[in-house]
Amino acid sequence: MQHPRHTLRTILVAGLLAGTLDILAAFLFAYLARGSSPIRVLQYIASGVFGMEAFEGGLEVALWGLAFHFIIAFAWTVLLFVAYPRISLLARNKIVTGTVYGCIIWLVMNLFVLPLTNVPQPVFHLVNALIGTGILILAVGIPIALVAGKHFSNTQNHSHNHTS
Repeated sequence: MQHPRHTLRTILVAGLLAGTLDILAAFLFAYLARGSSPIRVLQYIASGVFGMEAFEGGLEVALWGLAFHFIIAFAWTVLLFVAYPRISLLARNKIVTGTVYGCIIWLVMNLFVLPLTNVPQPVFHLVNALIGTGILILAVGIPIALVAGKHFSNTQNHSHNHTS
């Protein structure tokens, strides 16, 4: 079994990777779809806590949005790392696992989490939902599943090497 610090470090790397890929994809999509700036995207995220006043704030509010974004990315990362060794089905195919996980993230965030926050509730558009789901699959679900799969594969190989 690997040292807990190694697992924590791997979770940090996976969370940073997923959070960074996700926010960059969100910036790109918001710019292409609406001409929105990264600051505006981060203000939108911050509006979950601060309400509409977030859109009046500047860089400080945007930095809060970035912090909230990474907290959420780390929470999803930790959840998969906790589930991964306990649900053997997750290790069978990391791409399928990441795809399903990205869909679960979209559903939970859009149907349960976001409605409980102060973010402005957009009108549902299927194309935007599919793009958002695709971003979560490619930027969050698959990267976390690949990192978790490699980590737990190395953990098993490491423990087999010491017990053989």
